[in-house]
Amino acid sequence: MSWFEAIILGIAQGLTEFLPVSSTGHLRIVPAFLGWEDPGAYFTAVIQLGTMLAVVIYFWRDLVRITGTWLASLRRPELRGELDARMGWYVIIATIPIGVAGLAFRDQIETGARNLYLIGATLIVLGLILLAAEKVGTRTRPLTDVGRRDAIWVGIAQALALVPGTSRSGATITAGLFLGMERAAAARFSFLLSIPAVVLSGLFGLTELVNSDDDVSFVALSISTAAAFVVGYASIAFLLRYLVSHSTMIFVVYRVALGALVLALTASGTIS
Repeated sequence: MSWFEAIILGIAQGLTEFLPVSSTGHLRIVPAFLGWEDPGAYFTAVIQLGTMLAVVIYFWRDLVRITGTWLASLRRPELRGELDARMGWYVIIATIPIGVAGLAFRDQIETGARNLYLIGATLIVLGLILLAAEKVGTRTRPLTDVGRRDAIWVGIAQALALVPGTSRSGATITAGLFLGMERAAAARFSFLLSIPAVVLSGLFGLTELVNSDDDVSFVALSISTAAAFVVGYASIAFLLRYLVSHSTMIFVVYRVALGALVLALTASGTIS
């Protein structure tokens, strides 16, 4: 992989990790459009560490406060009703489904799930589901109103992101909207819940790459990860501001149009 390819893939990862359009899908689609080799599931998982570093830095104060309050609540029962203490448990609860599914369907994720027909179809289907969430969601619940039931459902939705084309942020924001959350609150909740899942996925992918026989350029991997971090940080800031006063309709249109294009080009043999 050349430096140019590494930079382009890193930018694609950073732009699409937090927008509800599927970063893993784009890391399969972009190389296909440009005639490059598929970088693979493990490469995709590893460069997500760059965007997760962006989340950690962006939400640093929140994470320190949540972790401190959650740890203190283990010894002090009177703190357990506070949002930060509850958020600590919600992150744990929401990580369980994707962890179990990731282990159970490991082989399918690495191979068959990267099929372009599947990615194109999933882009369209999740886009239409996001549209439905926009139509029926009340968008009245702030982050302070989030409960354990919300964490369970959003965690289940997060597990769907193991299928490229779904979008982790897309699935979790969609679930949040169905649960009546405000758009910005659903996005913020989505970002916080993503941290352990994607960090674990990235570390697992890095381990697999190191132990595999694949000819992987760790210089290219580092470049992609760094590019993903820089662009990802900007994407977080953009989306949180955007969703305060805008709907997700632009992402619905983009998903459906891209999915249809991928299906058409794959069926015609133009990309593979």
